[in-house]
Amino acid sequence: MPHISVDYSAGLAGGFDRRALGLAINRLAEDTVGAKPESCKTLFRQSEELVVGTSGTPADVQVYVEVQMFPGRTPEAKAALGEGVLALLAAHVRPAPGTRLFTAVNVADIDRESYRNAVAVG
Repeated sequence: MPHISVDYSAGLAGGFDRRALGLAINRLAEDTVGAKPESCKTLFRQSEELVVGTSGTPADVQVYVEVQMFPGRTPEAKAALGEGVLALLAAHVRPAPGTRLFTAVNVADIDRESYRNAVAVG
């Protein structure tokens, strides 16, 4: 654990190396919150449209990262992970000229009592 989801605007699809960013986020999770390498899973999802405010200019793009993990990390460790992810986004994601890039990170605890998972091997 953690499970990491990266939602990004379609306008950024060719603007960054998702694999490199995912590996960097996974390494950061290992370093900041003690995640085991094999438990870090980063999923990328492309969003077709972003509407900001009431005008919603098409020149707006966003990357939103959600990190979910079991409780037990200190608030300082979670804050360090969030700040580190923002720094990685700044280093890896380059919007087209004239485009406004919004970035955000949420680090949240998973309810251990209700969480279930399974692994299937084909």
